[in-house]
Amino acid sequence: MEKPGSLATGLRCQSWCLRRVGMNVEWLLLEDGREVSLGRGFSVTYQLVSKVCPLMISRKHCVLKQNPEGQWTIMDNKSLNGVWLNRVRLEPLKFYAIHQGDHIQLGVPLDNKENAEYEYEVSEEDWEQVVPRLALKCKQMMEKNKSLRTKRKFSLDELEGSGAEGPSNLKSKMNEMSCEPGQPVQSHENGKVASLPSKYLDPKLTSPEAQEKVSGADVYSTPPKIIAPHHNKQKGSNPSTSQSSLELFKMTMSRILKLKTELQEKQIAVLNVKRQTQKGNSKTIVKMEEELQALQSQLCAEQAQQQARMEELEKTFQEEEQHLQDLEKEQGEEDLKQQLVQALQEHRALMEELNRSKKDFEAIIQAKNRELEQTKAVTLNCAHSFCSYCIKEWMKRKIECPICRKDIESKTYSLVLDNCINKMVDNLSSEVKERRIALIRERKAKRLS
Repeated sequence: MEKPGSLATGLRCQSWCLRRVGMNVEWLLLEDGREVSLGRGFSVTYQLVSKVCPLMISRKHCVLKQNPEGQWTIMDNKSLNGVWLNRVRLEPLKFYAIHQGDHIQLGVPLDNKENAEYEYEVSEEDWEQVVPRLALKCKQMMEKNKSLRTKRKFSLDELEGSGAEGPSNLKSKMNEMSCEPGQPVQSHENGKVASLPSKYLDPKLTSPEAQEKVSGADVYSTPPKIIAPHHNKQKGSNPSTSQSSLELFKMTMSRILKLKTELQEKQIAVLNVKRQTQKGNSKTIVKMEEELQALQSQLCAEQAQQQARMEELEKTFQEEEQHLQDLEKEQGEEDLKQQLVQALQEHRALMEELNRSKKDFEAIIQAKNRELEQTKAVTLNCAHSFCSYCIKEWMKRKIECPICRKDIESKTYSLVLDNCINKMVDNLSSEVKERRIALIRERKAKRLS
């Protein structure tokens, strides 16, 4: 039967593949009639996860497929870092033909390296040479990882092996220790009951060097009392309380680690004794089994106590964080109110100052206008200039220029003309000056009356 991706040439069986540059493994097979997709996602044929830069390869980086003539082609599926064919970057969503010996590069080099992490060479090799070097497909990798995750933990009996023999009490008690969470374990010797959740018993613990050897006198026969967490009902707690809780947490963790080490040592000792004395000296085995059970009970109690302290610590931290947030919010609101009151006061003072300035300015303007209305010159919109008093009297009869007869729309005081008249008056005789002063007084008296 012809192998996938192969081309029968006489007695030889050839297969197209992407041979990874510089490596004899992780080759990618190009199967005839099937589309091959590469990327870091889960819906691709071959999953490529970069060890240097996780985002170097896109979820669906590129696609390889055969055209109607059977020629293999490659397409850049709008990847972020691009696809390079013979050192030339490909345009996205366009298929390019590939031939034997072509160089394909996915992504760009990093860390001042000359080559990218994923570089391949198009090749046609014998099927027998290709098979041992092929990379796992995405589905195969997912099934392999799933089988590793769902692999159950071995018990002491499984570690011991099928050929081992020992007292029936030990085997029954070991089976009881791996019972469902919450079921009590009954000791056959003294009738004591200890609740041993299976999640706390881990016979596959790593075996670091034991710091202390446990003896029968050092083992507590009854588990210590669990301290119930006492939650503070106040809005915030003292930082010293949090510090002490952290120290207790660290001490309990160290005790748990120590108990786990002692538990594993005791399990190994029981296993060794069981192997050495298969049928004799059952009292030693029962005694060591009781010590092991007491250690397990103590470990469970310590873990439950640690869980309670952890919950108490988390709740304390949450309360402190909420209290700080409330304080910051209240302080922010108070600061905002003070700033608002201060801004309103400044606004009121500014408005009062503006009103006073406005009244003073209006009074100055009115006084200046009254002064100018006496004998000052004005220029109309038609550019003719007259005495302000005279044109005002004229406008009582007609609202038009006395010279050009154009309607009067505006009057503007002419300071230049006033200065010129004042200079002319200074050069006149004293009689003319007196007559001008008398005329100004007369007109002012008329206006006031």
